[in-house]
Amino acid sequence: MADWSDEIHGILLQLKGYMNRPDIDQAFLAEAGVKLDRALFPLLSMIGLSHPISVVELANLVGRDHSTVSRQVAKLEALGLLQREAAKGDQRIRFLEPSESGHQMLAQFAAARCKLLNERLGDWSSQDQRMLLHLLKRFSSTMAAGFERPSDASPSPSKRERSTVRWGK
Repeated sequence: MADWSDEIHGILLQLKGYMNRPDIDQAFLAEAGVKLDRALFPLLSMIGLSHPISVVELANLVGRDHSTVSRQVAKLEALGLLQREAAKGDQRIRFLEPSESGHQMLAQFAAARCKLLNERLGDWSSQDQRMLLHLLKRFSSTMAAGFERPSDASPSPSKRERSTVRWGK
């Protein structure tokens, strides 16, 4: 008999699989009316969600090698979708921020995401939609708190801000 935690694990792996499928990403990009290399889409999305963010932090969040992410970030920068800013107090560290064009593309992503979620969950009651959102936020916060490293105990203001989901400006 499977424990409820096994079921959650299976569902999370299934959702991760959906989030990493190239065909789904391509369909999403087409819905958003965006021409962007599919490999760059999750990076721009995560930068939009977590900015300001360093390349090392970004690589950890997306589960890719630092050197691969660094090359892909350079492509996003060359496309004019992001900019780098030096960290206050340490000029060696550069934080990634969406540029104005990046924010516009993130807004296109948001509109497509809204449309697709409304198509999929349109028959759910607004109460069920709010409950799903509430439980997902609670689950995410609980899991994140359990994985904090000791160095994360006193986050900088930018890290505290990252705990809140933000899309666009």
